[in-house]
Amino acid sequence: MAEYNVDLDRIEEVVVHRTAAYPRTKVSDLFEGIVEFFGKYSSYIWVVLMLLIVGNVVMRYLLGTNFIALEELQWHLFAIGFMLALSYCIVHDDHVRVDVLAENLSRRKRAVIEILGITLFFLPFCGFILTYAWPFVMRAYEIGEVSAAPGGLPARWLIKSVILFAFGLMILAAIARLLRVLSFLCGWPRPRPERGSE
Repeated sequence: MAEYNVDLDRIEEVVVHRTAAYPRTKVSDLFEGIVEFFGKYSSYIWVVLMLLIVGNVVMRYLLGTNFIALEELQWHLFAIGFMLALSYCIVHDDHVRVDVLAENLSRRKRAVIEILGITLFFLPFCGFILTYAWPFVMRAYEIGEVSAAPGGLPARWLIKSVILFAFGLMILAAIARLLRVLSFLCGWPRPRPERGSE
């Protein structure tokens, strides 16, 4: 049987988060703080979702009954948790990215790629989603859309409005990241001193 030696320190160096590599600014701290707040407190959604799923299973298999509204609530909670987690992942640089080519580039070249990715792809994509999601949400609100299933949830516009909120948070996270990269590359906006040196 072949034996493999794994250098865990080298692996950690390769996958180290790059967020800390860019200096903080006042505005990036503010935007990241907003995203952190919603990211941390929305994590409790997963606990509620787990309890709801267990409750639905118990009702279905032990009591022989189920409620459509509770099953729909499961889907809605999953969607809310997932959507709000996206901006949190951006702030912590835990989102999926392809670093096969970029990992061998200098920090400055990676920063330029980061700026191009945010300004040419990510922010326009978020703007596109918000542009088309707004009428989608407003239409649901205006017609008082409810679930098509008998006994389903009312006020369908509430779940649809999470799209607007989540992409708004993603824009804040992307702008915070952009400001940090700009601060690293050109000193504007002015970097904040690191904590402990203030």
